[in-house]
Amino acid sequence: MSNTQKFSLSMRLFHWAMAALVISMLAAGLLMVRSLEPWQLSILTVHKAFGVVAAVLVIARLVNRLFHQIPALPGDLSSLQKFVAKASHWLLYLLLFAMPISGYLMQYFAGRPIDVFGWFRLPAALNVDIENYAIFRELHGWLAIALMALVALHVAAALHHHFIRKDKVLKSML
Repeated sequence: MSNTQKFSLSMRLFHWAMAALVISMLAAGLLMVRSLEPWQLSILTVHKAFGVVAAVLVIARLVNRLFHQIPALPGDLSSLQKFVAKASHWLLYLLLFAMPISGYLMQYFAGRPIDVFGWFRLPAALNVDIENYAIFRELHGWLAIALMALVALHVAAALHHHFIRKDKVLKSML
């Protein structure tokens, strides 16, 4: 059991930075698939570069997590609630890692390298593989839907803890 009352500053910064990034990336993704406007290519280029940033951040966040204690869940939660809370957090990490990987593989098989803000480029396949492209495009979309649902559940749970249970779960991340 942890006697820590609040997440470390680095964990809180990672959490809120990634929250802003993920919400922005999901919104951009929804805009891109719904539009053929001239600005779509610009958003796609930025979306791909920030996808690489997201992959690096989730790895750094996991490493950071290894070095810091986290506050214990409220003692009066049932075993099932504690299991769901922990499982949903690890599923969030999995989705946060799988999203940029599936996005990269989609672009890789489409033969499109990813330029990361002019700093470096991730390579693409020399030969386009439309079947694998289609698989990873579909996977990327389904992972996005799962991530949106899990983020909504995460926000709802935080608000439930704050407004209904009136415990310190949300405050520990502020």
